[in-house]
Amino acid sequence: MEQKKKVVLAFSGGLDTSFAAKYLSEDLGYEVHTAIANTGGFTPDELKAIEEKAMLLGAASHASLDITGDYYEKSIKYMIAGNVLRNGTYPISVSSERIFQAIAIIEYAKKIGADAVAHGSTGAGNDQVRFDLTFQILAPEIEIITPTRDMTLTREYEIEYLKKHGFEADFKKMEYSINKGLWGTSIGGKETLHSEQTLPESAYPSQISENGEEHISIGFEKGEISTVNGKKYTDKVDAIREIERLGARYGIGRDMHIGDTIIGIKGRVGFEAAGPILIIAAHKMLEKHTLTKWQQYWKDQIGTWYGMFLHESQYLEPVMRDMEAFLDNSQRNVTGTVELILRPYSYTLVGVDSPFDLMKTDFGEYGEVNKAWSADDVKGFTKILGNQMKIYHNVQQRNRKD
Repeated sequence: MEQKKKVVLAFSGGLDTSFAAKYLSEDLGYEVHTAIANTGGFTPDELKAIEEKAMLLGAASHASLDITGDYYEKSIKYMIAGNVLRNGTYPISVSSERIFQAIAIIEYAKKIGADAVAHGSTGAGNDQVRFDLTFQILAPEIEIITPTRDMTLTREYEIEYLKKHGFEADFKKMEYSINKGLWGTSIGGKETLHSEQTLPESAYPSQISENGEEHISIGFEKGEISTVNGKKYTDKVDAIREIERLGARYGIGRDMHIGDTIIGIKGRVGFEAAGPILIIAAHKMLEKHTLTKWQQYWKDQIGTWYGMFLHESQYLEPVMRDMEAFLDNSQRNVTGTVELILRPYSYTLVGVDSPFDLMKTDFGEYGEVNKAWSADDVKGFTKILGNQMKIYHNVQQRNRKD
């Protein structure tokens, strides 16, 4: 008997990947091995339910790949260091996860000797590029199969196909598509398809449960979270989850991202990301106190490029390692504690306490007193500083007279 070819299917348990599991086995004759790469968005119960569904669909095996720690060390850490907010708004929550999920899936496919790898992305979004590109770079010898994209399938067709092959499940289309992750949750729905509309309160998974104000503190050590409300965290993932929990109760971190997709069309998606928004805001304020003017300037440039490359699936481009080296080095003095006030839908940055605070010097106090220079020093400095502009305006005035 001819041995079946192996395919590893990136499996979430949704309709598209459920269809793919059956189709790859029944129609294409593959031995299907399903795998889910968890970057912190799934609970143990959810992972168990996904595994059970995969086995009911006839998977030869199923693997839950926990890469949450990897995702923090290789991505989130640098998104914090770079204060990455795409278009000044979106902490590239789900998009940054996809690359690491793709890496985990293709590495697993190589490990078990798979002939092919499959995913359920459609032809209208960014994820198809993120998965395909990562697979092609890391394992060009492995075939990529994408039934949903290649066959342009409808939900109705997929549901009928599964019923015909003896698998029935509740695939009721939810009003909103929710993608929950460690670094935020994306929400897509009817309003996100129209430029003039926004998501209603009920669309957000986290509802407001607190009123009034609450003071919290976030401590950093060399740019990484070290404490939350004075409690020490060695596991940075746990610290992120705690900050998310605190902020989500007030509805902080909700917004709409409008941006350019990899495939060239504009896209809109709602999101909630209390943890990332609070962490980045606190981190950026601490940097204002501990970094020089030019460190901040070049970090802004690097952070923008790093976020764009990460969002557009360029994580494996070598320049990303160069930018990470810069970001790592820039954090050596970013140590201290930031205090914030949380309230419904908003927050206030109160202040920082840091041993590297550049405001705490013997040179002077802004707007108050100068200690390291005299009045005559400033007069002479100002004359020299203005020379270039004086020359320019003198020449302009002379030519107007002529």
